[in-house]
Amino acid sequence: MENQCTHRYIAVDGPIGAGKTTVSKMLTEDLDGRLILEPVEKNPFLNEFYKDRKKNAFKTQLFFLLNRYQQQRELKQHNLFDQLTICDYTFAKDFIFAGINLSEDEQNLYRTVFDLLDRELPKPDIVVYLQAEPEVLMQRIKKRGINYEKPISTSYLEQLTNAYNEYFFQYSDTPLLIVNSNDLDIVKSPSDWATLKDAILKHKKGTAHHHYIGK
Repeated sequence: MENQCTHRYIAVDGPIGAGKTTVSKMLTEDLDGRLILEPVEKNPFLNEFYKDRKKNAFKTQLFFLLNRYQQQRELKQHNLFDQLTICDYTFAKDFIFAGINLSEDEQNLYRTVFDLLDRELPKPDIVVYLQAEPEVLMQRIKKRGINYEKPISTSYLEQLTNAYNEYFFQYSDTPLLIVNSNDLDIVKSPSDWATLKDAILKHKKGTAHHHYIGK
């Protein structure tokens, strides 16, 4: 069966502009799943964070951590076997962002809280990690024109992509599919989407790579 899926919980992650929400929404529609979106707009500190990251990082990060924890706790209380659940972030996303935005003392405190919360949460059946070059991410961010994202710099995106790559290079908690999304256009190209979706549905063990090869 074309859309048969044995995964019960799929998490999609990657830096800003990688396409997480688009992939998650398309999977949800095709597979009749339940969509969980990260609560970005609920964070009252995010706008100030991008204006002055050093000054506003800790409160921004802590708010995200607690909000995502609450959302993931609610997810745990649902029966994951009732319906396929697709989430456009992993809980580890908080840890990655904290590593580049917090001071050493803040990181130590943050790590203590993160470790306590993380152990209680459900693990995905598969994580889809979307990679893209910082220049590609910047183009996508500018194209979508979200106000609070306007201060984001290419140098920050370089830091972020390096942090993501380092984290997922060592990742082994669940099956992992690493997707190079630089030239991937799943919205305009049905074949791109069909190939990616097939790779996600078939991947069951270890780490695999999905590369788009243009014509």
